[in-house]
Amino acid sequence: MTVIRNVQADLSRFRLRVLVASLVVVVCFGLVAARLMYLQVTRHDDLLAQAENNRTAIVPIVPNRGLILDRNGVVLATNYSAYTLEVAPSKVADLEQTIDALALLVDITPRDRKRFKKLRDESKSFESVPLRSRLTDEEVARFGAQRYRFPGVDIKARLFRTYPFGELASHVVGYIGRINPAEKEAIEESDDPSNYRGTDYIGKLGVEQSFEPQLHGITGVDAMETSAGGRATRRLTSQGATPGDTVRLSIDIKLQKLVEDMYGERRGALVAIDPKTGEVLAFVSKPTFDPNLFVEGIDHENWQLLNESPDRPLLNRALRGTYPPGSTYKPFMALAALKLGKRTPQTIINDPGFYMFGGHRFGSPENERGGQMDMRRAIVESSNVYFYSLANELGVDAMHDFMAPLGFGQITGIDIHGEVRGVLPSQAWKRQYYKRADQKKWYAGETISLGIGQGYNSFTMLQLAQATAILANGGVKHQPKLVLATQDARSRAITPRHVEPGVDLGFKPEHIKVIRQAMLGVTQTGTSRYVFAGASYLSGGKTGTAQAVSLGKNERYSATRMAERKRDHSLYIAFAPADDPKIALALIVENAGFGSTSAAPIARRAFDYWLMGQYPSEEDMTAVRVGQATAPIGTPRVAVDVPVPDEPWALAAPPALAMPSIPAASADASQLKRR
Repeated sequence: MTVIRNVQADLSRFRLRVLVASLVVVVCFGLVAARLMYLQVTRHDDLLAQAENNRTAIVPIVPNRGLILDRNGVVLATNYSAYTLEVAPSKVADLEQTIDALALLVDITPRDRKRFKKLRDESKSFESVPLRSRLTDEEVARFGAQRYRFPGVDIKARLFRTYPFGELASHVVGYIGRINPAEKEAIEESDDPSNYRGTDYIGKLGVEQSFEPQLHGITGVDAMETSAGGRATRRLTSQGATPGDTVRLSIDIKLQKLVEDMYGERRGALVAIDPKTGEVLAFVSKPTFDPNLFVEGIDHENWQLLNESPDRPLLNRALRGTYPPGSTYKPFMALAALKLGKRTPQTIINDPGFYMFGGHRFGSPENERGGQMDMRRAIVESSNVYFYSLANELGVDAMHDFMAPLGFGQITGIDIHGEVRGVLPSQAWKRQYYKRADQKKWYAGETISLGIGQGYNSFTMLQLAQATAILANGGVKHQPKLVLATQDARSRAITPRHVEPGVDLGFKPEHIKVIRQAMLGVTQTGTSRYVFAGASYLSGGKTGTAQAVSLGKNERYSATRMAERKRDHSLYIAFAPADDPKIALALIVENAGFGSTSAAPIARRAFDYWLMGQYPSEEDMTAVRVGQATAPIGTPRVAVDVPVPDEPWALAAPPALAMPSIPAASADASQLKRR
């Protein structure tokens, strides 16, 4: 039987199949085209970057850290290059066996092993970790000959920070140390985390920490072409690192060393300021520490010695140590009386040797003469009774409001981190500080001892020095500063630090004159007269003795019967020359007794250096260190002839870092008033 096909139907079906097949082909080609468009256009930049990353490796170039100089250009912190033996733990099969084998070629101490273990635990496994630093040329040669035996071990040239003067000014300069996890997290959250790629160290204290951005510099990069195995074959591009800025301080390192040497083994702090500018000339905290110990990571033994020492060498006493000011507070109390109209310079207060208030007897051991006291005599002879009664008249809140603008109990804003506020008491402060209701109440009897710088009063030497500088500068307040300028390492352009203009606190010139004349009397006929005998300039000062521990009601102070750390602190504030002050200072010698025997002699030698260009004789220095000096003894040396310091490894400032001259100690005494 013959089947007749429907040609038209077959043709329709064929055409439909061709159409469907064509559509499928078009869709497939469309998808391919869309994918190509997506890859070639939309994701072009991402894929190109990935390809480049597979072909290249970015190697950070760590910048040279900036130098730190004193005001005269003496180098206080610098860098040197040395070879380091480094191990990449991820590339070493048996780490302990490898280190033991390396120890046959290079001297590796137990301390090196401990530090390596600590750094390895803190580092990523693929990072190379220093095992031994500062290799000698002989050690480099020995390892080089055997390098093929130690895959994953290499020698690298690294820059190391060094502090040529060791312990000198260590609290000011600070130190650098390895970046810890908390610091690494802060860097990663910062605006420019890439700037610390390849950097292992960061400033930890002092200027090194506070001026870290300026000192660190800008990290450079090398773009290297790599093989499939990840080995560098050639450099494609390079952007060099920008070295850190040089930071120039206001301190005079010779004055700093002089003061630190005069403290000897004693504890304490001194801050010297130029009252006209706020520049800090010396910033001393004793005892000090060697910042070089921290550069490569301090070992446990040294850390334990520093951290557990009863002398607390890591405490910056000038910035963070708080003390009652003792009788050095009295000139400011007198100024408050004048400003607030409570007393005139001629007001007479009888001093019988004690002051009765609320049935309690407040003694006056510093003044043995007693009698009728006007303001000048009360300051010169340090009458406690005069200022007990004045504190009672003023009240705690009035004292607080007057003293706060002078900087007591306030943050001065000095340009290093870590400053503490101390305590300037008030009724509001006590309500906030204490928790129990009976402790929150202010009692009238608590006000009395505030007048002589005791009680709740607790200030830093920086605050006391700033207040003294304000007094010396006629009531104009400058913010203390340690850094004068920074200098670009490449262009040598100098950028002075921005300085806020001085703030006039509004004291009457006649009131300032009364206080300064009284402080001049302290050095002429008062408690520090023997110390300043024979000085070719006039100065104003005030001694102070502050209790380190409280005494019982019927207990009398006796230094010979007390443990050394329970004895009174010795304080002194001063400015010179009296008619045109160029330096003001405050200092404390802990547990050293009366201010005239231990603190004032240090101030006298500091003034002689700064104003006269004189450096004490060795005999005189020895006497000062043990608190047995008054006026200088022996023949003073010419300051410019005394090397500072005299260690053979001391560095000189490079000529390229020269900055505009800044006045230092002057030997010209022609304008100084003679005694």
